[in-house]
Amino acid sequence: QVQLVESGGGLVQAGGSLRLSCAASGRAFSTTSLGWFRQAPGKEREFVAYIGAIASMTVYADSVKGRFTISRDNAKNTVYLQMNSLKPEDTAVYVCAAFTGGPVYSANRYTSWGQGTQVTVSS
Repeated sequence: QVQLVESGGGLVQAGGSLRLSCAASGRAFSTTSLGWFRQAPGKEREFVAYIGAIASMTVYADSVKGRFTISRDNAKNTVYLQMNSLKPEDTAVYVCAAFTGGPVYSANRYTSWGQGTQVTVSS
């Protein structure tokens, strides 16, 4: 199975931008659909975005539509999450994972979770 490592988190002011990276190891990256989730302390894990292996189909949570963009570079075995117009409510640990099929919004349909990268947005 693919192994995933996130990076790119940090501290930004509201309205700022960050680009997260999810670097993968494994032969099957180009045929693996991937998702980003986030989790704030004491809260449930929340779906953020999904990108498919075929035609790079994307799905976004309503809370990030128009602000976040998910993309992938199969040559680099990396998926990105460009986050613009950040809000304090975006503060969370962001994790990426490999999709196994089914509803793309459901965390239990993903595997090979990364360790996460912290995003903090100040008001």
